[in-house]
This record gives sequence, C-alpha cells and structure tokens, in this order.
Amino acid sequence: MSENELACLHANIQGRVQGVGFRAYVVDRALTLGVKGWTRNRWDGRVEVMAEGDRKALDQLLVFLRRGPSMSNVTQLDLEWLPPSGEFKSFYVRSTL
Repeated sequence: MSENELACLHANIQGRVQGVGFRAYVVDRALTLGVKGWTRNRWDGRVEVMAEGDRKALDQLLVFLRRGPSMSNVTQLDLEWLPPSGEFKSFYVRSTL
C-alpha cells in the first residue's frame, strides 16, 4: 500500500482515555491531518476511532492515538485496517456505544 493510497483505520484504545479530553484531542488531530471519520466513548471504558484518509495521515494519527493527550494513559491500542468506504464528510464525535 502506498502512503498516498486511501485507507480506513478502526481502533479501540484502552487505559485512562475517558474524562481526559481524548475524543477532542482525536478530533483536533484528525482535522489537522485531513482525516475523516468519527470517535466515541464505549461503555466498557475504551475510546473507539474510525478514520479514513491517506495512509501517511492515518499512520500519523496512530502516533497521536498511542500517545493521547497529557492527562491520558494509553495501555493498549487494538487496530484493524479496512477498505475505505468514502462515507465520511468530516471528523466528529459520535454518541457513546
């Protein structure tokens, strides 16, 4: 896969990731990178991210997801690469699932 090829990243982030501004951090980084998709809290304490964009931008987003905002503590990041759907127009916060 070339770095300019469109891709889709689905990630679930565990650790201290709720109540620390993680979703706002993800939205800010995604918009800066030109990535589209969404993020949301999950009832089990994880934060979920679905992001589409060029592979280089998604790789950069992954660096941010592993780091998290200053008050967070990421202990695990589970990810899968999916074919892009082209359905997203922006990057936003979804309701908790």
